[in-house]
Amino acid sequence: MRIVIVGGGVLGTMHAAEAVRRGHYVLQVEREPEARGASVRDLGLVRVGVRADGAELSTALRARELWERIGRDVPGAGFRANGSLTVARTDAELAALGDVAERPDAAERGFKLLDAEEARAVNPALRGAMRGALWCERDAAVEPGAALPAVRARLAASGRYTWRPGREVRGLGDMRDVGTASVRDDHGATHEADAVVLCTGARPSGPVRELAPGPPVRRVRLRLMRTAPLDEPLTTSVAEHAARLLVVQRLDGGLTIGEPRAHDEPGSPGDDEAAHDRLRDAAEAVLGRPLPPVRRRWADVHARCADASRIVHRERVAEDVWLVTGTGESGLTCSPAIAEDTANELGL
Repeated sequence: MRIVIVGGGVLGTMHAAEAVRRGHYVLQVEREPEARGASVRDLGLVRVGVRADGAELSTALRARELWERIGRDVPGAGFRANGSLTVARTDAELAALGDVAERPDAAERGFKLLDAEEARAVNPALRGAMRGALWCERDAAVEPGAALPAVRARLAASGRYTWRPGREVRGLGDMRDVGTASVRDDHGATHEADAVVLCTGARPSGPVRELAPGPPVRRVRLRLMRTAPLDEPLTTSVAEHAARLLVVQRLDGGLTIGEPRAHDEPGSPGDDEAAHDRLRDAAEAVLGRPLPPVRRRWADVHARCADASRIVHRERVAEDVWLVTGTGESGLTCSPAIAEDTANELGL
């Protein structure tokens, strides 16, 4: 079958990868010269342990398996099974983490409660005051800026994949003329397909506005910052629940620091500045040392399902045309499994 994927972010790329893996021919269209949205500026954290019971957890666990397969097949994606430590700095926080570690599904989530000495043995860079930490061995990390080009290069080697950046899809073709689904881009080209999957994220494209003007998603904002390289390895990703903090070290040694949960759009520049200062202070408290110079601060915008119990909005918006969106800040973690589910639902 011929599949057209609209959108070059992680969700679109994982849909392309799943379709190619199943033997189909894929054209992936992206409006920018390279994906520039949240997918490539994310923390890069494959975060499994904290997922809600039910579909969200099962999707994240399956995605973790698929990310590991991607890591084996595509070394350039930078996958590493480094786990995470959620630091407790007070007795009350440690008691709360202890309750989490005693959940019936703690083993499935990869949880284990560590005292301060055990936590520092796992990650010696954590020199700040702490009472202990929750270890989650199932968490992992990838390089968000490098993963998508590396996956695309692997797909291109199959001979069944074409990447078309710098082309914005303006609408659907006239299916009465071509006899199948198709999309029109801003270069005047029409791309025929047996199925079209729209993965346009928080910035809906022309056909999404036409076909699904009011999908049940909302825009949310996540604040992040990136530092120069730290002069020592951070052997795990790090979270601090009370401070709403996540820290992931990039392969070049730099730290990406962000919030674990997004906020409703819109946000003011003043709010962003105060939040970035808070993130910096919290990271320094956990590490017990000043951060390397901050090279960049930004806020990413995600599309999240309005119904918090859903992990993705998947809708058939026209004959053989599907919209997949609303993954929010869990998109990088869950996208491989979401793509697998989409392929199954479409009968690919």
